Amino acid sequence: MNQNHADPPLAILAELTHRCPLRCPYCSNPTALVGRSGELSTAEWADVFRQAADMGALQVHMSGGEPAARKDLEKLCQAAVDAGLYINLITSGLMIDGARLDRLAAIGVPHVQLSVQGSDAAMCDAVGGYDGAFAIKQDFARAVVARGISLTLNAVLHRANCHQAGDMITMARDLGAARIEVAHTQYYGWGLLNRDGLLPSRDQLDDVTRIVEQARKDSGADLQIDYVVPDYYAETPKACMAGWGRRFLTISPEGKVLPCHAAETVDHLTFDTVRDKTLSEIWYDSPAFNTYRGTDWMPEPCQSCDLKEVDWGGCRCQALALVGDAGATDPVCSKSGQREKLLDALTDAAVSPKAGPDIWTYRQF
Repeated sequence: MNQNHADPPLAILAELTHRCPLRCPYCSNPTALVGRSGELSTAEWADVFRQAADMGALQVHMSGGEPAARKDLEKLCQAAVDAGLYINLITSGLMIDGARLDRLAAIGVPHVQLSVQGSDAAMCDAVGGYDGAFAIKQDFARAVVARGISLTLNAVLHRANCHQAGDMITMARDLGAARIEVAHTQYYGWGLLNRDGLLPSRDQLDDVTRIVEQARKDSGADLQIDYVVPDYYAETPKACMAGWGRRFLTISPEGKVLPCHAAETVDHLTFDTVRDKTLSEIWYDSPAFNTYRGTDWMPEPCQSCDLKEVDWGGCRCQALALVGDAGATDPVCSKSGQREKLLDALTDAAVSPKAGPDIWTYRQF
C-alpha cells in the first residue's frame, strides 16, 4: 500500500468542548483539558463541517466533554445539517431540557447517544461524580424516544460496574433505545490514569461476555447490542479507528486534527489545526497522518503478517502507553516481542482489585 494513499474520511469526531458536568474516571479526553477560551468559534466549526462534507465525509459525531455545554449547540447542529452531514449527538443528557431537545429535533438531529454509568442511581451518580444524574438521564432518554429521535445507550464497563451489564441492557430495552453499546473502558486519557482501579478481572470479562451473548439471543432484532472488550485480554489487536488515517478523524476543541482522540499522546508528532491549514491539506499531506498510515511504517512481525491490512498494526497510542514506542507492534498481539509489558499491566491491576471513588482520580480541569 502506498504510504501516502488515502481515501476521503467517512466520519469526523467533533470534540466541541472539554467542558462537562460529569467527572468520569475513565474519560478518554486528555488529562490536560482545553478551556473555553481555546475553543473553535461557531463560524470555525461551521467551516470545518463544510470542508468535511466537501471531502466526502458523511457523518459528524458531536461530542466533548459535553457538547451541550456550548450555548451555540443548536447553531452547530444547523451548520452540520446544512453541510449535509448525518449527526450523532453524544451527550450526558444533563444539559438538554425539553425545550432545547425540541429545537434540536426541529433542526433534524436524527440520533442521540446517551452515556450511562450504571443501572441504578448509586452506581451512576458515583461513577460520574454527579448527584442526581441517573434520574435526569432516565427522563432525557424517554424524552428523546418520545420525539422520534433514535437512541443509543453507551454503557462503559469497568471493575466496579461489570455486574450491572445485564441490567443496563434491560434498561436500554425498557427506555426504548434502538441500540446499546456495551463497551469496556479503553485505557487512554483518564482511563489510563485510573487503569489499575478500572481494569476488570478475566472472570468479570467472561461473565459480561456470557451476559451479552445471551441478551443478543433474547433480544433478537428488537435491540442491537454492540460489544467492545478491553484490548488487554485479546490475542490480536483491533484495527484501531479502522487504521491510522484511513477512515476517521478527530478534531479537538481548539481545532487540532487528529487520527484518533488519543493521538496527542504521540508527542513526537505535530498536529496541524484547522486555523492554520485546510482539512484536506491536513488529511492528505500532513506528516502526522502519513507517519503511521498504510503499512510501510510497520516493523516485523507486522510487516510479514497476513493480517497487516486487517488490523493495520493495532493501536499506536496503546503501543506507546505500554512499551513507550508508538511505532512498535501493538503488545496486545500474541506475536509481539514485548507482550510481557501487557501482562505486567494485568498483574498490576490484579494486585489491587479494589475499585470505586476512594481510589479513582476523577476527571477535572
